[in-house]
Amino acid sequence: MTMTDQSSGLFRTALGLLRPFWPIALLSAVMGSISGIAAAALLARINNALHTDADAAWHGLIAFAALCLLTLVGEIVSDIGTNVVGQRAIAHLRQDLCARVLTAPIDRIEQYRVHRLVTALNTDVDTVSNLVFLFSPLAIAAAVTTGCLAYLLMLSPGLFPVALVAILAGIAIQVLARRYGLARFTRAREVEDELQKLYRAATEGAKELRINRARRAGVFAGARAAIGRIRDLRLEAVRVYCTANAFGTALFFAVIGLVLILQQGADSADRSVLSGFVLVLLYMKSPVQQLVAALPVIGRAQVAFKRIADLSVQFANPEPHLAIDGPDAAQPPVEKIVLKDVRYAFPAVPGSKPFELGPVDLEINSGEILFIVGENGCGKTTLIKLLLGIYEPQCGEVLFNGNPVTADRRDDYRQLFSAIFFDYYLFGDVLPAHAPAPCEIDHYLERLDIAHKVVLRDGAFSTTDLSAGQRKRLALIQVYLERRPIAVFDEWAAEQDPTFRRIFYEELLPDLKRQGKTLVVVSHDDRYFHVADRCIRVDGGRLVVDRPLSVAPTSSATMPPRGRGKSRPAPFAVPGT
Repeated sequence: MTMTDQSSGLFRTALGLLRPFWPIALLSAVMGSISGIAAAALLARINNALHTDADAAWHGLIAFAALCLLTLVGEIVSDIGTNVVGQRAIAHLRQDLCARVLTAPIDRIEQYRVHRLVTALNTDVDTVSNLVFLFSPLAIAAAVTTGCLAYLLMLSPGLFPVALVAILAGIAIQVLARRYGLARFTRAREVEDELQKLYRAATEGAKELRINRARRAGVFAGARAAIGRIRDLRLEAVRVYCTANAFGTALFFAVIGLVLILQQGADSADRSVLSGFVLVLLYMKSPVQQLVAALPVIGRAQVAFKRIADLSVQFANPEPHLAIDGPDAAQPPVEKIVLKDVRYAFPAVPGSKPFELGPVDLEINSGEILFIVGENGCGKTTLIKLLLGIYEPQCGEVLFNGNPVTADRRDDYRQLFSAIFFDYYLFGDVLPAHAPAPCEIDHYLERLDIAHKVVLRDGAFSTTDLSAGQRKRLALIQVYLERRPIAVFDEWAAEQDPTFRRIFYEELLPDLKRQGKTLVVVSHDDRYFHVADRCIRVDGGRLVVDRPLSVAPTSSATMPPRGRGKSRPAPFAVPGT
């Protein structure tokens, strides 16, 4: 893509961003231009007043005051309008990107790197906002420059080409500098993605880095190299911009020097023209430099626009019939869910065959406890994502109560489920629709042995800074509060101590079943397989067992007593049920 194509693409994207607010944006641009032209006219008045008698200067005072007022009002209106448009446009952009992410197919989100997504939503949007807020100053600077050029032409048609050539030469140098700088900014932006990845490693892997000095040093070395590379690339670009800007300034003064040389042999009338010419050139230098100084911001914004455009393209096709909000539809009682000849394959890794789950034929009956077992990587999590409707089957279909779960019904179907994934996200707030009575939440917290660490305050849990096992217990409370008919647990007991592991399998699951819930549990705990009504085994993407597994239960007498010196509590139950 050529620089012209990139610039036109940036211009089109910027116009698209401003289109919803075009009346205010147009008013700001017009008032900025009027302010700039009035400033140029004011300069002409000053030059004329310097070379006329006092009476003529006095008569022009009203026009001078009017131009001052017009310059002031135009700049104020333009600046305020630009800020209003800028804030609204950036808010609109953020909302649009957020909506795209929330409605994108889940597999597209999983394929898009998290660190790239975070950088685009934060750094790139901020970079674009910096450009948006420059619209008013740049419009004024452009209008002042245009007005000054027109006045120079009026003052001296003979000298005007000299000044124009100098300005065009400076612009040509700046265009070359911008091309060089844009390439550096683009490379620096690519390194920012890698730096964001290292930041995540430093925060999310903080515990692991504390016990591994070599890896900690490696993360720091990588971050230091990335930071240095970003610094060097940006400095290279800025050095070129500054050098080009200095060369443009030198051209200005070269033209002024030429005018001063010509003034030596000129008569008084010509001297007034030449002095006016110098005055205008000196005044015009500031807005021209302002336009030039904006080139690095424009270059970074062009890179940011490209990244945002890539993100928009990635998430351009939302999942059909997926609304961000809306009322929950009334759900019929759960009778049966059937996966019929369902298949799902992931993109192939170079040099290997793609992993495929299926064909899967599975029937889940209301009120049963179903265990899904198998080795790591065999497809258990993929299977439950298909069951939940998070993944759309590439072949086959999912039936709910005998009816196909089509695209227009899939989001309503998902509302049947509560789930705690192995890589779950713990929300610290409680939705108003799920707000419990105080005695109910106290019962949950006490029963799950976290009442000494967590309370519900102002609709949110007081903390989520807990151990891995305690966080999953807090997530379990969210499942209880949602009161949905089907609950899915993906290795919920993996981080629990032996006592709570037993409580989960032998008390919590049976109690949830007594409440009428259908339970799907991904598990490796073979000593508790007897709790299930059925176990299915997944091996290499295929269901190899779909029958009861006769595993002898472990005697509760051999289990260690529950910690914290408490006696064995009563079975878990929702207060009042």
